[in-house]
Amino acid sequence: MGNENSSATPTSGEADFGRKAAMALLAQATVQEMKDFWAHWANKPQVETLRGPETGLVMMRGRIGGGGAPFNLGEATVMRATVRLGDGAVGHAYALGRSSEKVRLAAIFDALWQEPAYRQTVEETVLAPIAQRLNDNLEDRRAETAATKVDFFTMVRGDN
Repeated sequence: MGNENSSATPTSGEADFGRKAAMALLAQATVQEMKDFWAHWANKPQVETLRGPETGLVMMRGRIGGGGAPFNLGEATVMRATVRLGDGAVGHAYALGRSSEKVRLAAIFDALWQEPAYRQTVEETVLAPIAQRLNDNLEDRRAETAATKVDFFTMVRGDN
């Protein structure tokens, strides 16, 4: 019996990679997206706030030309939160900016994603729309960049 489910259950490494990707998408969501996803979520679980939302600073580092020596570019504001659902799942979230509501909702969706019963729903109704918006934005930027591309070429002036 246990063998039947073992192939459907991700290994620890696969689950960690999936969670990292999910947390990265949640961090890139807009506040309004998070509010909308939560407003449409059926059967909202009981949520206990364990930490935060708290504000902090992170040092942003840069490199000149992408390959030079690193330097401190400046500080950026970050929010973090940790929540526990009624069934015991703990979710964490970090996001740039100062939206405490966004980071709290992201932590809730992180906790829900960890629950096998909710994972597919979170992926389809929360993560997929965020990923689609990010992909659309990337395609728009690529199209705008391509529109300004200049092709230089050399003309041959006869046989001389």
